[in-house]
Amino acid sequence: MTDKNSSNQVGEEINDAGIVSRRRALMMGAVTASAVVSIKPALAQTAGSVLNCEIPVPGNHAAGGYIAPDGKIVSADTPGAFPPAGRNFTGEEVKRAMRGRSLPGTSYDQSRAYVNYIRRLQSGQSGFTCYASLQMPR
Repeated sequence: MTDKNSSNQVGEEINDAGIVSRRRALMMGAVTASAVVSIKPALAQTAGSVLNCEIPVPGNHAAGGYIAPDGKIVSADTPGAFPPAGRNFTGEEVKRAMRGRSLPGTSYDQSRAYVNYIRRLQSGQSGFTCYASLQMPR
């Protein structure tokens, strides 16, 4: 009888362990699902804000400066230099320009100079955070 009770008790423990495992798995699934539901909109919002951020060319640190073809800030009398853009470019426009399209309202050469300027941005300069966020893998 002892053997029957002990084997029955072992069977109940195994069965109970199976129930606990299923419950735990269901709870983990529910937690994971809610995390996915809450993270997805946040990522979508982040991606949207990255494409809507703006980069001034040139930024406040070089207001009035012209842009050389290599992206450096130069004086207005520098041959081949382009005037300030006159407007900020969105992250989406810059992303397309980095893939070969021209920035809106610019010639091909002017766009290349502006993109070179944007690539030279450093921390603390206007537009750097926007440019840096475009570089992050998604």
